[in-house]
Amino acid sequence: MTEPNARDDFSALIAAARRAVQDEWAAVDDIERHNFRRVLAAFQAERVGEEHFAGSTGYGANDIGRETLERLFARVFGAEAALVRPQIASGTHAISACLFGVLRPGDHVLSASGPPYETLQQVIRGPRPTALTAQGVEYDEAPLTDGGDVDVDAVLARLKPNTRMVMLQRSRGYSWRPALSVARLGQVMAAVKKARPDVVCFVDNCYGEFVEPFEPTHAGADLMAGSLIKNAGGGVAPAGGYIVGRAELVAMAADRITAPGLGSKLGPTLGVSRDMFFGLFQAPHVVAEALRGAILTGRVFHELGYDVAPKPGEPRSDIVQAVRLGSEAALREFCAAVQSAGPVDSHVTPEPGPVPGYDVPVVMAGGTFVQGSSIELSADGPVRPPYYVFVQGGLSRVHVEVALEAVLRRLRDAGYLRQAAQTY
Repeated sequence: MTEPNARDDFSALIAAARRAVQDEWAAVDDIERHNFRRVLAAFQAERVGEEHFAGSTGYGANDIGRETLERLFARVFGAEAALVRPQIASGTHAISACLFGVLRPGDHVLSASGPPYETLQQVIRGPRPTALTAQGVEYDEAPLTDGGDVDVDAVLARLKPNTRMVMLQRSRGYSWRPALSVARLGQVMAAVKKARPDVVCFVDNCYGEFVEPFEPTHAGADLMAGSLIKNAGGGVAPAGGYIVGRAELVAMAADRITAPGLGSKLGPTLGVSRDMFFGLFQAPHVVAEALRGAILTGRVFHELGYDVAPKPGEPRSDIVQAVRLGSEAALREFCAAVQSAGPVDSHVTPEPGPVPGYDVPVVMAGGTFVQGSSIELSADGPVRPPYYVFVQGGLSRVHVEVALEAVLRRLRDAGYLRQAAQTY
């Protein structure tokens, strides 16, 4: 068997980048160990046993596995209570339940991290009569600073007597701004609480779980939500979402997932309990692998002269790596290459198409076992200048390396790779 030609498959370039990121990977190792110990201790404290994996059907009444899983999530995230359900269809669904559960007509909600991602904007102020603002809730947002940070003074200036909730989006979404660290989220929430102790601080934690040693609920968040087909499901959970926080707030959100009076007491687990337990156990390691892949991707494209965010050596608070490609054609080729390097639907070429909540087509690549999973390797981006691609996930760093080779080959062969890489 002959070795592949390094000039053909870019393995030499990637190997050099791998050597350059060893210190960053070592820091990820430390975070993984810390988070793994926290998760393992929670499993042991909750005395998880085989009996908790049986699941339930129908109403799902008296499901001891579901009840244990929710106590487990609450313990891992340092919260009073949790709601963890396969019926939560997405992170947006979990966030929506929190907003509609807590807010009432006449209340004011303030986004402290600028405009939320497009799909959530439909929930808040979309054209449908079921949107939050159509139900009589006031909405406002504080713009970020020029550097993409929360402008605390602007947030405090926008607090009103009827402000009920301040919401923060941890991840960058489809934007170039940095993800918000747990420490920074804690500072913002502390400032809000000092001015208005009665205000609920809510955090959208999608893409952020286990990236740092602690979570926003450890730093003062009253309520937090995320998806199980992202970080917290560890690439194992086939569906679902979670909500954690103060018990009375989680109960309000639970009434929106089921119905008032039913709350968290009902909800069948339909044979996926084992997967949700196992996914949480795997999550610290899988997130660490995705982080290593993101760090490597950022280094490779930085060395080739592309603008990347985060840059090599910059702190990370989500698993997303953004690359500015500069053209629609390059964005399409990049996503096609990621799709071709996946284990599922590798023969399919992704095409830009409409996505609910977006005013431009979006191209999405993800040859994943779980549909829409973004803890498995995926890449996507809205088709608009300057044509950012957002890469996230990767159950194995080796898969990310293989996909990088495919991306670089395809960009080179199509004539879209920067000149610095043309000799490979």
